[in-house]
Amino acid sequence: MKGVQFLVAFVLLALASKLVSASDPGPLQDFCVAINDTKDGVFVNGKFCKDPKLATAEDFFLPGLNIPGNTSNQVGSMVTPANVQQIPGLNTLGISLVRIDYAPYGGLNPPHTHPRATEILVVVEGTLSVGFVTSNTDNRLFTKVLYPGDVFVFPEGMIHFQFNIGSTNAVAFAALSSQNPGVITIANAVFGSDPAINPDVLAKAFQLDQNIVKQLQSRFWWDNN
Repeated sequence: MKGVQFLVAFVLLALASKLVSASDPGPLQDFCVAINDTKDGVFVNGKFCKDPKLATAEDFFLPGLNIPGNTSNQVGSMVTPANVQQIPGLNTLGISLVRIDYAPYGGLNPPHTHPRATEILVVVEGTLSVGFVTSNTDNRLFTKVLYPGDVFVFPEGMIHFQFNIGSTNAVAFAALSSQNPGVITIANAVFGSDPAINPDVLAKAFQLDQNIVKQLQSRFWWDNN
């Protein structure tokens, strides 16, 4: 009986350890302010750490998220990040934030994925149609129309999007469970890679004529470069 209890306890601990390691590693000190200068620094989570004695309030501060982003672009949206690149004090803390602005009548944050983070989004202005798609083979779409005050979660790694279906500007804020969540915009990555993916591969994968693939590649490669 004791052997069974030990085995159950071991399995639970193993599962717990896997859950803990599913996000950014936990810090082993109060903070680790990121610096680009390697002098007197320690390399942690992709950044060198400033001597804690030299840290200031500015290392944990970012102004300007009240300023609307410029949505005058092809997709009609703008993402303003607040991650470790903008706030060095976020290094090792496993969290970041973005502001997303959407133009009226179809502003789109196009289908993309965050390889290192779950995202929780709250709408503060406008009306958004949002959704994410699960992995193969189900490829199930979870979608919802959001209004101011509504919250929606996009699980880590899932392809997701937000689309302004209203006649006014829309604004949302999203928190992500990584200091540096990363982003892969699907269309840009597939059709705008450098060097380009063989058109034969994409023509077969998307069941498209090769000339259409080449046209898409030329457009997205230009946008990305």
